[in-house]
Amino acid sequence: MVSKLFKIMLVSLSLFLLAGGIALITVLYGTDGGQGSGNAQSIDEVIEQSYKTPEITTDLQDGSFVRIQFQVITDSVKAKKELQKREFQLKNILIKELANMNEKDFQTGLSNLEDAVQLKLNEIMTEGSIKDVYTINKILQ
Repeated sequence: MVSKLFKIMLVSLSLFLLAGGIALITVLYGTDGGQGSGNAQSIDEVIEQSYKTPEITTDLQDGSFVRIQFQVITDSVKAKKELQKREFQLKNILIKELANMNEKDFQTGLSNLEDAVQLKLNEIMTEGSIKDVYTINKILQ
């Protein structure tokens, strides 16, 4: 009788441990096989939905000149096409933002500039949104 009770307890404990292990693996790795987020875009999709701005040359608040270029990542091909049509507004946003910066701000605050450009572009976009802005070329004179 004791050995029968012991076997039942041992089988029950084994089943609980097995179920716990399966639950832990499911929670940690999810349903995507541990490959990360299922929403991640391939690099080909990112390139297809990105727009490279022309180089823009303008002056800073302290009289320094800057030449800068960005790669703007949109959330769709429609948004990219809209952004291409809004290039004049993009240039205007950049000129206004850069006019408020001095040389030191420009050297240390590129992330702030990228965030401001993204925010202001998203305010005017109607066919999609801007996911990210990357500085791909900059020259300070």
